[in-house]
Amino acid sequence: MAVVVTLDSMKRSRHLSLHASRIALATLLLSACALVVGMAGANAQSPETPLRLPSPVGTTLPPEPSPQPTPGLGLPPLADPGLSGAMPDSLSRSPAPGLPGIDPLPPVGNGPVVLDMPYEALPSASEDGYLTPGTAFPEGFDDLWAPRPWSWQLMPNNLIYTSYLAGPKEPRFGTVWYDDTTPPPYATTGQEGWLWDSTLGGRASIVRYGSDPVLHPQGFEVQIEGAAFVRLDPQDDRDLRSADYRFGIPVVYGVGRWQTKLAYYHNSAHLGDEFMLKHPTFPRINYVRDCIVWGNSYYLYDWMRIYGEAGWAFFTAGGAEPWEFQGGVELIQARPTGRQGSPFLAVNGFSRQELDWGGNVCVQTGWAWRGQRSEKLYRIGFEYIYGSDPQYEFVHKNQNRAGIGMWYDY
Repeated sequence: MAVVVTLDSMKRSRHLSLHASRIALATLLLSACALVVGMAGANAQSPETPLRLPSPVGTTLPPEPSPQPTPGLGLPPLADPGLSGAMPDSLSRSPAPGLPGIDPLPPVGNGPVVLDMPYEALPSASEDGYLTPGTAFPEGFDDLWAPRPWSWQLMPNNLIYTSYLAGPKEPRFGTVWYDDTTPPPYATTGQEGWLWDSTLGGRASIVRYGSDPVLHPQGFEVQIEGAAFVRLDPQDDRDLRSADYRFGIPVVYGVGRWQTKLAYYHNSAHLGDEFMLKHPTFPRINYVRDCIVWGNSYYLYDWMRIYGEAGWAFFTAGGAEPWEFQGGVELIQARPTGRQGSPFLAVNGFSRQELDWGGNVCVQTGWAWRGQRSEKLYRIGFEYIYGSDPQYEFVHKNQNRAGIGMWYDY
């Protein structure tokens, strides 16, 4: 995508550079003045800094008064620790006679900047609402992966590790109406017809030690996730056919374009009561997984993400077996889309041990809208799934289905 740099943005950049140079020069002059005045104030005899004579043995002098600002300039004296970083090593390590000792500041490494309070970013767009590269807005979307200050944050508004767009068991809000050409689970012939699957849930960040940009934060994060995956039969009084329930706690870390997670989740499958009343001979299974997942995600480009994960269940029931694998690719606009939106494409593959390493493939494509000042994402489009049924109550049934849907991630 080509981006045109406007003449106004170039002028603004030159003006800001000139102002920055002036501010830097003024700061340098003020630092020099503070150094000279502080050294003079340390040697001068004044009521604010009286001469301290040795006391006779057995006598106690009152405590030395705290340093006071130098009269007339409002600058702190040399003994102020805040000025120690501006002193040469020769003065800070070996002070001259009569001068107070100055402790140098500890060296600063190349890691994150640690703040005592959340980082308040500048606006992410100019006043006219348009973004141009090279502007004076460091939180603009022209550099999604730039390092930013880290701080502790409670319940931040965005996520380091987001749900996979085409993952059938990913927590989010979504619904799909589709036509399945395979036989229903209670028969061996015919076609299933139209069904209605909905996902009611989401993923949220609880606590983070990291950055806080609008998109793609970095750092350490603890998330919480949960969803109910519900299937209704619109051809049979919209009966509840089945429902899967998932709850998980991912611990994630992200730096640059790479994110990783170590997560626990519980998934259990349940047969709908209305379905059981109409099909009393259908065998119900108590499918349960308590699983540990290790996942990795990487953005090859701002608009292209690849991912993969492996899961091992330490407790299983109802025919479930320990191992599962998932991977995929996503192509979607990384920046705010505006009202016009933008296209997206997502492909996900899922393989499970209980299916002799079979599984399903899900393809989604359509149109997406991403928020201007948030990570919220709304999509509408087409979905196709081929392979094992995502509803684990029918884990050994295959589907060949296509339909339309909408999905919302926040």
